Amino acid sequence: MATDKEFAEQLERTLEAAFAEATRRYKERGFQRRVGFGAKPALISVDLANAWTRPGNPFTCEHMDDQIIPAMQKLLAAFRKYNLPVVHVTTCYQITDRNNPHTDMGLWHNKIPVDVVAESNKDVWAIDSRIAPIAGEQVLIKKRASAFHGTYLAGYLRAAGVDTILVTGVTASACVRETICDGIADGFRTIAVKEAIGDRVPGAVLWNLFDIDAKFADVETVDTCVKYLDRVGPANLKAKAA
Repeated sequence: MATDKEFAEQLERTLEAAFAEATRRYKERGFQRRVGFGAKPALISVDLANAWTRPGNPFTCEHMDDQIIPAMQKLLAAFRKYNLPVVHVTTCYQITDRNNPHTDMGLWHNKIPVDVVAESNKDVWAIDSRIAPIAGEQVLIKKRASAFHGTYLAGYLRAAGVDTILVTGVTASACVRETICDGIADGFRTIAVKEAIGDRVPGAVLWNLFDIDAKFADVETVDTCVKYLDRVGPANLKAKAA
């Protein structure tokens, strides 16, 4: 019987083979165009809070310690160097009694255990201390999958002159994907940062990033994103000083 690692590796090989054929079909039909980077980016970090980044929770995701947190640290260093906007997004609820018809969980608790992220237990929904917010960075609490749904995010970004969002976090199949879809719908250039996006299920990241790259955002590496920030960052600092 295959180990979890062997299963994941086999699934990855199978998906990559399928993507090669899917890429050919998409390109023939005009998909996989590039939205490109704009003049002023913001970093949108989705649900990189303890309930998702630390072990032992229903929402715990894979590859946090070895990939996602290090990638986030690299991105944060670049955004902070150039004083560019950073929004840390997390999820919590005031009323987690599933029998209360007035809960702010809506109907979502009928599908997933969102009742574990109670507002009263701040440690559960606090941003991971390894990538903790600093002064001047936003911490946005959402109630639904997308960071845009029912929040002030779009207005905040437009007021700050942002035209590009670099999206990171978890999960690729849900909150990250929904945030990206809403981001491009609201008129922002959407970039999915490859190494800084995770999930709980083997294959979910590969599949969703492939599909997102075909339809909703450009999937770019951390290194490519940092080079972009090095290009546009100095102009932002100069504008701040003026």
